Amino acid sequence: MARPGPAVQALLELLDEAYGHRSWHGPNLRGSLRGLDAAQACWRPGPGRHSAWELVVHAAYWKYAAWRRITGEKRGSFARAGSNWFAAEAGPSAVRWRTDLKLLADCHDRLRAAVATLGDEDLVRRLPRGRGTAGWVVRGAAAHDLYHAGQIQLLKRLMKGHEAR
Repeated sequence: MARPGPAVQALLELLDEAYGHRSWHGPNLRGSLRGLDAAQACWRPGPGRHSAWELVVHAAYWKYAAWRRITGEKRGSFARAGSNWFAAEAGPSAVRWRTDLKLLADCHDRLRAAVATLGDEDLVRRLPRGRGTAGWVVRGAAAHDLYHAGQIQLLKRLMKGHEAR
């Protein structure tokens, strides 16, 4: 396979830095999850607020949605029924937590692989059904990871303050 063009290569680096590669801005999404166990991942700061675990599955879903938009795949192949936000399962489980972390990693890898197949010229073409361009979707996916990484960092700080009481 040919090396991606410079614009695609830049987007691949952006995706990787936002998800799991070293970046100058601090923790990326995977880094924000490092060290969280299942019980901590279930913690929520208040009623109606999301837990880190819910953010993980939400981020996985939107990586899947970005992959689907870029590849033209139909809906319905995500690992969970539904879309966007998924009901938290009852109680913490180390096995389920590892499974959902793997789901996030797998969705990242699949999105990254789809982006790697694009040519630079593909990044500016309108996607089917008026969903912006591939470049727009990929940049949004990276920004989405960083947004939720920040939320998870805040949750961890709030959790520590809550435990100190």
